[in-house]
Amino acid sequence: MHVGRQLILFGFIVFSLAAWSQNIKIRIPAGSPEDKELSAIAAESDAQKRIASYQEFIKNYADNKPALAYGEWQLSIQYLSAGDTAKALQYGDKALEVYPNCLDIIVSQAGVAQAMKDNSKVVDYAVQGAKVFRSIATQPKPANVSDADWANRVAEEQSWAKAGYDFLEAAAYSAIAGEQDPGKRMTDIEKFTPAFPKSHFELQVSQLAIYSLQQLNQPQRVEAYGEKALAANPDSLPTLLMLANAYAEDPKQIAKAVTYCNKVISLTGGASADRDQRLSAGVAHSTLGYVYLKQDKVAAAVPELKTAVGLLQEDPQAQQAALLRLGFAYAKRNDKADAVAALQKAAAIEGPYQSQAKETLGKINAAGK
Repeated sequence: MHVGRQLILFGFIVFSLAAWSQNIKIRIPAGSPEDKELSAIAAESDAQKRIASYQEFIKNYADNKPALAYGEWQLSIQYLSAGDTAKALQYGDKALEVYPNCLDIIVSQAGVAQAMKDNSKVVDYAVQGAKVFRSIATQPKPANVSDADWANRVAEEQSWAKAGYDFLEAAAYSAIAGEQDPGKRMTDIEKFTPAFPKSHFELQVSQLAIYSLQQLNQPQRVEAYGEKALAANPDSLPTLLMLANAYAEDPKQIAKAVTYCNKVISLTGGASADRDQRLSAGVAHSTLGYVYLKQDKVAAAVPELKTAVGLLQEDPQAQQAALLRLGFAYAKRNDKADAVAALQKAAAIEGPYQSQAKETLGKINAAGK
C-alpha cells in the first residue's frame, strides 16, 4: 500500500527522461487540457470525489492513450488507498494493457498484489518489470546517435529505473519466502531465477528451492531447476552447491558432484575470500569429502573434511555436517580417538545432525576398540 501512496507524490505530470526508452513512460504535456484537469483532481481533498473525477476523466479522454492510461493508473492508486484492492488491481491492469512496458505502473501493481497477499501475482509483476528493466540495455542504438551519447542515455535510464527493479526483486523474494504452498513456491522460484540473475537473494532462493523440492519429494526437479539457473549464471555458488549436494546422492552423477565442488573451491580460493566465500568453500569441501566416503576413498575424504571443518567455524550447522562425516571417516579407518573427538563436537552443536552424531558416538563407544 505504501507504494501506491508514494507514487502519488510523483505529481500529476509524468515526464519522460528519454522518448527512446523501452521503459515507456506516460507523457502528458504541461498546460494541456488534460494536465489542467488532472491538477484540479489532485487538489480535491475528498477521496470519493477524486475517484468520481478520475472516472469522468477516463471517459472524456478514452481516445487519448496517455491520458487514459494515467487516469486508470490514478484510479488504481485511489482504490488502493481506499482499501478496495480488487478495483485497484482491475484499473491498474487496464493501465498496463495500454502501457505494458511502463515500469512505474508495474511497480504500483506489485504493491497492489502485496496488499492482496497474492504472492504469485507479486512475482508475475516483478518478472514483467525485470524484463522491462533489462530491455533498456538491449534496445538498438539509433543511427544518428554516437556510441558515447547512447551509452550515457542507457546508463541514465538504467539509473532511474534501478529503484523500481530493486523494489520488485525484494517484493518477489518476500512473496516467495511467504508462500506456504511448496508447489506454488517452487513455480514462483522458477520464474524468479531467470528474471533476476545474480540476485541479492540468490542464496536464500536456492535454499528455498531445495526445501520446496524436498517437501514435494521431487528430486528430479532439482537438476532441471539447478541446471537452468546455472545456464543463466554459471558461477553461482549457491546453485553449484545445491547441484553438487543433489548429485552426491546419485551414483550416476557422482562425477558431476565432484566437478561442481571443485569449481566452487576454485571460485572461492585466495586470501581475499570473504565470509560467504569461505563458507561456500567449506560446504564444497564437506560435500566432496562425503562423495569420497561413499566411494570408500577414506584417505581422500579425511583431508577434505578437515578443511571443511576449519572453514565452517562461522556456520555451526554446516560445520556439524562436516564433523559428522569426519567422524565416520575416522571410524572407517579405525581411528577411534579422532572419530570420538569429531563426533563429540558434532553432538554438542544444536542442529539437524545432533541426534545422529550422538547415536553414532554411542555405537563407537559401545564397540570398544
